[in-house]
Amino acid sequence: MPVRSFVVAVLLVSSTSAMAEGTTAGYETGGRFVRFDPVVSQYNQSGELFRIDGQCRSACTLFLGIRNVCIGPNATLFFHAGHDPARNVVASATQHMLSAYNARLRSYVMANHYMDTIEFHAISGSDMIHKFGYRACPK
Repeated sequence: MPVRSFVVAVLLVSSTSAMAEGTTAGYETGGRFVRFDPVVSQYNQSGELFRIDGQCRSACTLFLGIRNVCIGPNATLFFHAGHDPARNVVASATQHMLSAYNARLRSYVMANHYMDTIEFHAISGSDMIHKFGYRACPK
């Protein structure tokens, strides 16, 4: 293989593997479920790694439902009840969010009333890893 072709092949493979790893970049502030559910489904089908880094608010926490998710220890996740556009708490929206969380986290946010109001409640990435059993992202 000529050197030029080899370099192009190496660059193509390395850029493809870098693109395969998803992150919360661009999703940090949350939003409507319709934006997040397809990403969760895509990563659950592919099995590719998905990283939660930095701040992850509201619907961004749906990414916890990805089976190959990891969390950066310096991340901060913000939880609250699901709501409609008028900011009224909606039980089905809250349940949708809760269903993405593992049992330990779900019990904790319910017991501490994090999912009762639209007020944000923060949990550090380090606590998500050590207290709730989520995997730390590889360096």
